[in-house]
Amino acid sequence: MPEAFVHVGLPSRVVLGPGTLDRVADEAGLLGVGRVLLIATRSARDWADLVQRSLADRFAGRIDEVRQHVPKEMADAARAKAAEVGATGIVAIGGGSAIGLAKAIALTADVPIIAVPTTYSGSEMTPVWGQTEGSDKTTGTDLLVLPRTVVYDPMLSRELPLDVTAASVANALAHCVEATWTERADPITEVTAVEAARALREGLLQVLRSPTDLDARSNLLYGASLAGSAMATAGTGLHHRLCHLLGGSYNLPHAETHAVVLPHVTALNAGAVPRAKARLEIALETDDLAGGLFDLFARAGVPTSLRELGLTEAEAAEAAEKFAAALPVNPTPLDGATVAALLDRAWVGVRPGAASRAEGAPR
Repeated sequence: MPEAFVHVGLPSRVVLGPGTLDRVADEAGLLGVGRVLLIATRSARDWADLVQRSLADRFAGRIDEVRQHVPKEMADAARAKAAEVGATGIVAIGGGSAIGLAKAIALTADVPIIAVPTTYSGSEMTPVWGQTEGSDKTTGTDLLVLPRTVVYDPMLSRELPLDVTAASVANALAHCVEATWTERADPITEVTAVEAARALREGLLQVLRSPTDLDARSNLLYGASLAGSAMATAGTGLHHRLCHLLGGSYNLPHAETHAVVLPHVTALNAGAVPRAKARLEIALETDDLAGGLFDLFARAGVPTSLRELGLTEAEAAEAAEKFAAALPVNPTPLDGATVAALLDRAWVGVRPGAASRAEGAPR
């Protein structure tokens, strides 16, 4: 018999399959959107051109410049653009940055979003928004920014470079793992997260063998959708807050930062959630969850240290001090020294379970 729990599912329509990009205009019609603002990342411009033509009279305007972490000045300009063209809905095509900019508009304009992801960030399944001003990143949760419809077309990610693919999958796996130990985690989010982890690992290994395989790309989109859904309900904790601090304060690449930090947070917390740890280890086919994640990312060519991402040793120490000022609730009790040691290992790139730098790990 499962423990007592309360689970709140979030309302999203998911459309997955090869060729589903052709359905975007119809999906806008189902939502009653008459004037669409189209947002696209640079790599998705050709796909956006197709959608723009299919929207016909529904097309109201377009934004082709997006940046990670959603800088405030870009969010303000996008909101002004949406008002200028009288947008009653948004179609966002691309990775998490495009969807994040759409969320910035929806947060103040209350317009529905149709998300068409081309990576595996999972942002499209969550009501989480973020915005950066200077070196400070602010995040929040609001159902206004939850995309009403998500269109997953594996054709769009078929040519995604392997390094971008692998980092994006690492980001999605971070959603899976953390969704098992937050304060709001429940048996449903745990099962969802575990199935997502299985699909993501399988899809990543398939893609490493055959980068353009549609089944593999579909598997990754399926896993990313489940991962985002689990995180949307379970919320975030130590891992995501650390990554948001590092990304916002030091402009580190979002997905790669998740890949570096996740094994070390997992090593700290996994022992406090033994059931989830065992289930995730089965899904990832490893007997060491933290080490298995590190090995999977290294095998896929994802960076494994913060210094590879451009963070200096002094900045890592500074980040630990900043984070220690407001420690989140965590399965394993936290203090400043614990966070500092975690970030030190992540900066060096030590495999969890290996000797720390103080014990002789190479600098």
